[in-house]
Amino acid sequence: MNKKILITGSAGFIGFHLCKKLISNGFQVIGIDNINDYYDIGLKKKRLDLLTQSSNKNWQFFKTDLIKKDELLKIFQDHKPTTVINLAAQAGVRYSIENPNAYINSNIIGFQNILDCCKSISVNNLLYASSSSVYGGNINTPFSELDSVDHPLSIYAATKRANELFAHTYSHLYNIKSTGMRFFTVYGPWGRPDMAPMIFAKSIYSKKPIQVFNHGKMSRSFTYIDDVITSIEKLIEKPALVDKKFDRNNPNPASSSCPHRIFNIGSNKSVDLEEFISKLEREIGINAIYEYRDMQAGDVKETKADCSILDNWIGEYPKTSLDEGIKNFVTWYKDFYNY
Repeated sequence: MNKKILITGSAGFIGFHLCKKLISNGFQVIGIDNINDYYDIGLKKKRLDLLTQSSNKNWQFFKTDLIKKDELLKIFQDHKPTTVINLAAQAGVRYSIENPNAYINSNIIGFQNILDCCKSISVNNLLYASSSSVYGGNINTPFSELDSVDHPLSIYAATKRANELFAHTYSHLYNIKSTGMRFFTVYGPWGRPDMAPMIFAKSIYSKKPIQVFNHGKMSRSFTYIDDVITSIEKLIEKPALVDKKFDRNNPNPASSSCPHRIFNIGSNKSVDLEEFISKLEREIGINAIYEYRDMQAGDVKETKADCSILDNWIGEYPKTSLDEGIKNFVTWYKDFYNY
């Protein structure tokens, strides 16, 4: 295998962990990120500093934006990666309602630029981030890749579903092996400050109220970062293939007659928000202050992942317990923020 991998969103939460792991495994990693100010730029720069320090010359970084197609194309053509992993996106369900244009630019136009760049150099394997949010208004859990995803509840979810459709089309037209990864509430060290675990921890330490939406009647498929990285590593080794049993009269939404696949990457356990907060309280040693609120627009009540299709594809992989994951997260949080 050619060990040259290009990763977009490399200063992000998942991107940082993936780059770090692949560099340590001897891959040549080309990172791309625009380092926008959606959340703390300082955190992103510290992630990048760690990658530079641990790279052993297997790391190159380019600060650019996915909408700058000419710059992207030059990077692709100069370095000719055989595997591309697109993790760059404008994230956040709630923010997408306030600022939809940011999502159209990054998640739609930017992703199509990635697809065109992959086409230009005949990339062997494209992995791209989708999201559990594509399941939208579905009420039957656990969510399966065989379920309908035609009723998104946020602009963010709609852009992620659009990514899946674009990738499938390019796979069909240009034989690009592409795999969509539907991530479920990823948490752990170096996490995103706009996501619940970081928000909850900050509120507990600062002794400020935690806003608990839908009056606590919500649950999430909290998925530890190391499990996500292991899954991606295995998907790098096993690109999408044509489903030889694909039936056009009864099409399988998770596969295709072209080399395109979609997988859930998440925990098969759905944890109540109040239980998650309670475990954080115990690990931190400070009681939380609860402030109950109504459900927010674009949010969903419950997520829970059916990962049986992924398990069948990549085999068994570690699944970190919630207690262990929270302990690791809090240990990092205390150290990073000097508590």
